[in-house]
Amino acid sequence: MRTARIDVVVPVHDEEATVRAALDALATAVEALQAAHPSVRSGVTLVLDGCTDGTAGIVGAARRADPAWRTGRLHVRTSARVGVGRARAVGTAHARALARTVSPARHWFAHTDADSRVHPQWLVQQVDALLAGAHLLVGAVVPDPDDLDPAVLERWRAAHPPGATLGHVHGANLGVRADADTALGGFDPVPEHEDVRLVERARALGLDVRATTELPVVTSGRFTGRTPGGYAEHLRRTYGDAG
Repeated sequence: MRTARIDVVVPVHDEEATVRAALDALATAVEALQAAHPSVRSGVTLVLDGCTDGTAGIVGAARRADPAWRTGRLHVRTSARVGVGRARAVGTAHARALARTVSPARHWFAHTDADSRVHPQWLVQQVDALLAGAHLLVGAVVPDPDDLDPAVLERWRAAHPPGATLGHVHGANLGVRADADTALGGFDPVPEHEDVRLVERARALGLDVRATTELPVVTSGRFTGRTPGGYAEHLRRTYGDAG
């Protein structure tokens, strides 16, 4: 197989409560990828976007402790508080620079969030999409049930029978081939919905956009998020509180 590479890009803003679990899940996914596709190279780029809490220290500790990160796969960039769209773009640019010798048609960006835990086979799924010729892969997310009041969780489950999330776009579970990312101009420098805008452009251009509800990413079920109109606001507005 010709050289292929996958880079995970994760914007992070004040996620000291969740970032270690996110990294642990990614480490497991990296190990699964090595077993399934040993010739595919991988990396993870975190963009610490104006963090003011203990996130940086937790990331540093994880970097030292987990064997998956001791091989130089985990890269950390910092930025002033620029917002999620710009932070994803910063991470993507760094990941692209790491893969200068790889054909853009064989290089894949897998996007997720620091309040999310990917499935152990998530990177395998992303690489399989690359090898199958996809330009983008739109994946599903589910809220962490431990974060939701039982009444709220029941409302969410009632509204999400199998396949109900198909067609939704989430930056916590999105894959983009490097040449497609270039053609689309990357993520817009906006504080929210940068993921939706990218996928809309891809569909308008007739790119091969595939969607799946398999291997959903578990994301925070909090009602107060890091972006004004993100998933947390969607949960709060759509499913309300338990009262």
